[in-house]
Amino acid sequence: MRPALNLNEVPVLRDQINESMKEAMKSGDKLRVSTLRLVNAAIKNAEIEARTASKKFGEDDLLGLLQKMIKQRQESVELYDKGGRKELADQERGEIAIIQEFLPQQMSEAEAKAAIAEVIRQEGATSIKDMGKVMNALKTAYAGRMDFGKVSALVKSQLSA
Repeated sequence: MRPALNLNEVPVLRDQINESMKEAMKSGDKLRVSTLRLVNAAIKNAEIEARTASKKFGEDDLLGLLQKMIKQRQESVELYDKGGRKELADQERGEIAIIQEFLPQQMSEAEAKAAIAEVIRQEGATSIKDMGKVMNALKTAYAGRMDFGKVSALVKSQLSA
């Protein structure tokens, strides 16, 4: 397993995904190959969408895409666990682990709270009405390093206090 990437290494992320897929093919790791193929297909689709909308598909978009794929799989795990489909839930967990290898190291809750407090201070946010502004600033500054589903609740609690 490769250590998590830091943000300075993100521009080579696509190459690392392709290289990892080649290694998985050579070693016969079917789950890894299929997961990385799904990732590549999602990247290509997102690039095509961005091109047709006359936008640039950047590394922040790529990180967001990977996080979205993880979130989809986490929702599937929940449903499979409720439905008693352990083997499918385990497969989804395996895919999550593979995709997470290509994301930067996630911030701890304490680091996230400190970052949120700093962004709130920088943006001059004083109430819940400023939540969108704070969330946008966080997404720009910490793409791929925070789970924005969880961060939303932390922002809300800090703006309410």
